Amino acid sequence: MSSKSIPQHRRSGRARLVTSRRVTAAAAGGLLALVASVAAGGGGAPAAHASTTARVHPFSAGHVLATSAVAPLPTSQCEAQIGIACYGPTQLRTAYDTAPLYAAGITGVGRTILIVDSFGSPTIQHDLETFDAQYGIPDTTVEVVKYGNVPPFDPNDSTMRGWATETTLDVEYAHAMAPGAHIILAETPVAETEGVTGLPEMMNVEKQLIDTGRVDVVTQSFGATENTFPGVDQGNGQSIENLRYAFKDALLHGTTVLASSGDDGATDAESDGTTLYDHPVNSWPSSDPLVTSVGGTQLHLNDSGARVSPDVVWNDGYGAGGGGLSQVFSRPIYQIGVRNVVGSHRGTPDISMSAAVNGGVWVYFSFLGTASPWHIVGGTSEASPIFSGVVALADQAAGHRMGLLNAPLYLDGALQRVLGARTGLVDVTSGDNSFAGVTGYPARTGYDLSSGWGTVDVAKFVKALAPGLRL
Repeated sequence: MSSKSIPQHRRSGRARLVTSRRVTAAAAGGLLALVASVAAGGGGAPAAHASTTARVHPFSAGHVLATSAVAPLPTSQCEAQIGIACYGPTQLRTAYDTAPLYAAGITGVGRTILIVDSFGSPTIQHDLETFDAQYGIPDTTVEVVKYGNVPPFDPNDSTMRGWATETTLDVEYAHAMAPGAHIILAETPVAETEGVTGLPEMMNVEKQLIDTGRVDVVTQSFGATENTFPGVDQGNGQSIENLRYAFKDALLHGTTVLASSGDDGATDAESDGTTLYDHPVNSWPSSDPLVTSVGGTQLHLNDSGARVSPDVVWNDGYGAGGGGLSQVFSRPIYQIGVRNVVGSHRGTPDISMSAAVNGGVWVYFSFLGTASPWHIVGGTSEASPIFSGVVALADQAAGHRMGLLNAPLYLDGALQRVLGARTGLVDVTSGDNSFAGVTGYPARTGYDLSSGWGTVDVAKFVKALAPGLRL
């Protein structure tokens, strides 16, 4: 398979950031900083969009391009002042219909979400508490587990800054969706890039914590293009197979494992419009059959969180939801009912949640010490932690772990498609994930390779997974 030279870099699942500084690049660890500025003050001209180079690290020095309030703006003001939509957790909860569950005491209590990120954030507890206070969400204490010799945070290290943003997004939005759940943040000492680098440390800490029996759901906002693993281009996937031990243990323990599907549509793209691959590719761990792949949608909400139009596949010019066919894994048995779409390969994503940059979410972080600690972030790095909260709600409602979610997910998809059963799945039938000149896959009725089974109405979805639940 033809490809361009592959530098070591972060690819799929990176959080895309609308930040208070002109940015020229993407962070390792999941961060592609894209930008309309948000800084202290009020009013200001619409932000210009800085060019980005997706293979270097972000937050290069630069001038503030536009201003807005220190506190997060409502959607209507974001659209007027910045030129993109922005959402907070209250709007997402309304859009995804979580209120009936919260009213019934289903908040994820008694369940544990594991988040894995390189380096972590030195201000995560303070930042989460400030985020919670802004939106009226009950506080929780994040349990931080350092795996190995995690270096001290260096604010001058762009890779660490990128991972700290990723960490904050993951923690704040997993907690926002399942405020009663316990969160474990596992920090690793090596940045995940493309290929194997950084992944053994991540898989080791996942296995270690899964084996304690405490973890109900794992969310992973990272990934590497399958073809960057040794041997894959020659048809040998052993280098990926060697890393699957944590997922095999998760299957034995009934733990659900999620992964972001990627932010470059069906390919792996440079931000200048060129591609590392001139054909569709996929990324691991999203492509793993033991993982639920979470793709991206673009929501269209008003200030209160009500939809003004249906969700579409995320493809807003800043990025596009990852999805397509694995070149390593054959079709798992749970996808036999969608074999007309996936053929003989594992197809991704399985489900999709909010990920668009034009419709990004407000995140609070203070590790940079800037005057404006509120930032707008998007990407499938947002979608996976949001869905981890949904799984925690389902675990509590059912009284047991969901385990590998794909079997019931595909069964529900078939029941809804064929029999009209009320499973809480909401079909996404508009848009596609073509990106950077590489043709992707269109949304269609039922399962597709740009949104999976679509998205969810959380209350109905959880009730379908926990039929004894009374709402």
